[in-house]
Amino acid sequence: MPRPRTTFHELTVGQVADRSGVAISALHFYERHGLIRSTRTPSNQRRYSRDTLRRVAFIRASQHVGISLAVIRDALDRLPSERTPTREDWALLSMGWRAELDARIAQLQALRDDLTECIGCGCLSLRVCHLTNPRDMLGREGPGARRLQPPVAPSGDA
Repeated sequence: MPRPRTTFHELTVGQVADRSGVAISALHFYERHGLIRSTRTPSNQRRYSRDTLRRVAFIRASQHVGISLAVIRDALDRLPSERTPTREDWALLSMGWRAELDARIAQLQALRDDLTECIGCGCLSLRVCHLTNPRDMLGREGPGARRLQPPVAPSGDA
């Protein structure tokens, strides 16, 4: 059931949840972590500005591609607080992530392309493992699964 409307410029937490598709608990979490802001009514109820809907959508999209909440918060802090961010504001903000996203895409493509070489058992001792042992760097340390075996402590009895 739709919730009652407030003033034109403010939304209740329930209205933001309904319109964004995000749980109220998630909105409270975002607010606690400085991702969104609210004001309080005299009866201590939260009220959100309408641009919160865009910010929540941005948070969700950013999380979906693996951006951490700390990075998202830093980005949102650079947006204007005195007005609703424009398309240009959002574009400028997201351009800062382009290099990081391109690097992630390259890593995922390498994973996809090289995964067929992995036997999947976790031994990490293959001579040709493009993912965990490029150019057999671990082979120089000795035989066996170098990353799974604890280092052997030198014995004082020898």
